[in-house]
Amino acid sequence: MQDSAIEMEAIPGTAMPSVPKLARQHLHDTVVGHLRKLIVESVFPPGAKLNERELCETMGISRTPLREALKALAAEGLVDIAPNRGASVYKMSREEVWEAFEFVSGLEAMAGELACQRITPAEVDGIKTLHAAMLACKAQGDLPGYYSNNQAIHNQITMAARNTVLLQTYMSMNRRLQALRQRTNVVPTKWDQAVDEHSQMIEALDARDGKRLGKLLADHLLDKRDSAMQLLSAPTAK
Repeated sequence: MQDSAIEMEAIPGTAMPSVPKLARQHLHDTVVGHLRKLIVESVFPPGAKLNERELCETMGISRTPLREALKALAAEGLVDIAPNRGASVYKMSREEVWEAFEFVSGLEAMAGELACQRITPAEVDGIKTLHAAMLACKAQGDLPGYYSNNQAIHNQITMAARNTVLLQTYMSMNRRLQALRQRTNVVPTKWDQAVDEHSQMIEALDARDGKRLGKLLADHLLDKRDSAMQLLSAPTAK
């Protein structure tokens, strides 16, 4: 089945990427997850218009499941739906970015402290495996692979906290920041720094040092915030 190219209307002169057609099983969850992934990975950047007709054609779905998916993503804060203007990827303001990073840093700090109290040895081993895979991706210059393992580590630590409210709040808020978090590692020095910080996190987790792990996670996110703010200040981000 051939992918077809569609136009991205939000940014003049920028072609919308090819999007594969989707199987109809579990259609709603599939469409939501697919579009969410494209938004989080900046395939559809902030402000990009999501053309219903063209998305339906390329994904092989009708407008009803697409519109339901867009409404679900709007509830997550990833999509903006405006009357008579349709849907577009939500573009956070500088103030929203600052506050969201600040909030998520607190969530991760709490998760780190609780995880050290509640995590199992098998879960620690699993996180160490992810860390090793992340380092391998770094050595190969594989940023997408690196970030996938990186985010999995943060997710596993949060799940190990055994607090459903914390996990749900973290996952919801972090989706809005993932694209920016990934972009902060494009600068080699920042990438090296992130790797060093993650190695320290693994040490703290292995020692079940909750206070240290919580502080490392919080500082890590606040540094990401500062890097993200610098990216947003760059001429190409305006």
